[in-house]
Amino acid sequence: MRTARWGAFAGAAALVLLGGAAPANAAAPDHHSGDANTTTPIKHVVVIFDENVSFDHYFGSYPVAANTDGTKFTAARQTPKADNLLNTGLLKKNPNQYAPKRLGPDKAVTCDQNHSYGPEQYAANGGKADQYVQNTETSTCSGGLFGEPGLVTDYYDGNTVTGLWNYAQHYSLGDNSYSSTYGPSTPGALNLVSGQTHGVISVDPKTGTENPKQTATPDAYTVVSPNAKGVGTVINDPDPAFDDCADSSHTSANALAVMQGKNIGDLLNSKNVSWGWFQGGFRPSTAWDGKSGDYANCQGNTHTNIGGAASVDYSAHHSPFEYYKSTSNPHHLPPKNTAEIGHNGQANHNYDLTDFDSALKAGNLPAVSFLKAAEYQDGHAGYSDPTDEQNFLVKEINAVQSSSSWKDTAVVVAYDDSDGWYDHAYAKPQNGSKDTTLASNGKTTDSPACQAGPKSAGGYADRCGPGTRQPLLVISPYSKVNSVDHTRTEQASITKFIEDNWKTGGIGDASFDSRANSLTGAFDFRHPNNKQVLLNADGSVKSVKQISTQTPPSKPGKPGKPGKPGHGGSSSGGSSSGGHGNKPGPDGSTGEVLAETGGSSPALPLGITAGVLVVGGGALWYARKRRGAGTAA
Repeated sequence: MRTARWGAFAGAAALVLLGGAAPANAAAPDHHSGDANTTTPIKHVVVIFDENVSFDHYFGSYPVAANTDGTKFTAARQTPKADNLLNTGLLKKNPNQYAPKRLGPDKAVTCDQNHSYGPEQYAANGGKADQYVQNTETSTCSGGLFGEPGLVTDYYDGNTVTGLWNYAQHYSLGDNSYSSTYGPSTPGALNLVSGQTHGVISVDPKTGTENPKQTATPDAYTVVSPNAKGVGTVINDPDPAFDDCADSSHTSANALAVMQGKNIGDLLNSKNVSWGWFQGGFRPSTAWDGKSGDYANCQGNTHTNIGGAASVDYSAHHSPFEYYKSTSNPHHLPPKNTAEIGHNGQANHNYDLTDFDSALKAGNLPAVSFLKAAEYQDGHAGYSDPTDEQNFLVKEINAVQSSSSWKDTAVVVAYDDSDGWYDHAYAKPQNGSKDTTLASNGKTTDSPACQAGPKSAGGYADRCGPGTRQPLLVISPYSKVNSVDHTRTEQASITKFIEDNWKTGGIGDASFDSRANSLTGAFDFRHPNNKQVLLNADGSVKSVKQISTQTPPSKPGKPGKPGKPGHGGSSSGGSSSGGHGNKPGPDGSTGEVLAETGGSSPALPLGITAGVLVVGGGALWYARKRRGAGTAA
């Protein structure tokens, strides 16, 4: 551990502060023969990681929309029920101080709520979910943002978050997905790429040395519960050390964070699988000049949201691979050419969002891509909003679905944290923590529920979780149709799916990938839906078309038979699925009533092929639980 730690210090000093060369593994592009060696038909995963939304905040009344304003939404028949405010009666009778109210599209830009590690725990109140107003609400704020008493319990419906509701209608929605731990953006981003928030050290932004050196009392914001060598856990939003644009492009002197250990990028590199992190504003407004001690600058890239407020595009603490020496691009160097994207090179797998668009257009989509919007479009209340977020989602998902790679791609839409927005669902801690340090609110850092939880994995404090519930959508020609997947998942489940699909092995060191379920409950690999669903900018459906997928079976399989009408809402294997139970009519259409507006066409027949899913070296044949159900056994 000491050797690894001092190696990280040296990297911080050499790369961040002294302007050294790119990491050692940044060499010429290679063929990445591991890309196609997958255990499922999925050859490309695109993870769109948005900001600060609880499940009930966006899907609290799904699939019922008021249709009094915004974009009209009408749900398909047999839409399965989700675990939300509507179906639990909590819209009318709620234990919080204020009952939830619908927010229309005219109230899209709101105050940011408190989404800190401890307050989120106390708001959940051991599963009672009745202390949100007291612990996480911000009801008034400046800048023309909407606020009102009880704002923290309010929600949007399909007239505002229309695009997400339409994706749920045509693909798979997860209603049982959580943060791997409580806490804000940085813990969420680290859990996404490593399932691990422990292993952080604090470094001085100017010298790159441990801050303070070799003590157990480093900067308390950056490192929590440090051991005798100053190694602790991340529960806040410190900026990464291997990033010129950290600390507002080094205009402030806040301590920076270095993460030890491995992440999914390291595992993919070891298997020769192409990958990349693509973030809005990553291309610096002022490039690094190549001189030691100088920095690239990202502060000049800004955009304005629909409320007229401008924000800097790039947020360093939203960029998880920059915390690790092995997977960082400190000077924000661009790839030398489009062919290099996803492969080893001077960018070291960290790119601007425009590079993703270029790679996709060139037919060079990496096997694994992580997308992060510019701040004004990432959905974070306070500086972004659901309307700007929807514009980003529709643009990128339309581009992926229109590409040659769509036939074997899965787009995963997930979130870093809940922003503190009310959510009634609660996951009993699977990993406890007994941090009794008093926080600024006068309460212990860990709530009684977390302190009573199971022993901390690895002995690492301040990783209580699962944390808050967020939306999870899986959009793919192989995802179930109009399905609500009830499988318990978390941020590390995305890591787990990538590990299993490309056989990388696990992160280790008490990473939550070892406990997390994968995302396979959202898929039906034997019966692909063969859909391309393009949306309009307002989230309404523009078109639904059939594509062709090929799933070579390991041994012959029999085609599935179409089910009978009215069987779209069965529950099996932890998920509810609809959309496969409609008998084709004479013209070849299914008769399925889809939530389509804006001149869309009816759904076309589903292509049926046989397939095999291999996980951990064993073949798992998927069989239908009932005729036409489309649910994997």
